[in-house]
Amino acid sequence: MTKPIITIHDLETNEIIEREMNAAEFAQYQIDQEAIKNRAKAEADKLAAKQSAQAKLAALGLTPDEVTAIIGA
Repeated sequence: MTKPIITIHDLETNEIIEREMNAAEFAQYQIDQEAIKNRAKAEADKLAAKQSAQAKLAALGLTPDEVTAIIGA
């Protein structure tokens, strides 16, 4: 696997350098990508739990307004 490319723009010289990430940068990149993936999964799980709770309350015969009052928006 090739490593992602980093673009560095030197504002003093207007030089633009593109290079492959070094080992330390790539390790941090992988950690950051995993954190992003975990955060997205946690948000999706939270939304699924909320939707499940809303469906269960609706199945009990509560109106959408009552469900919203119990769970919140």
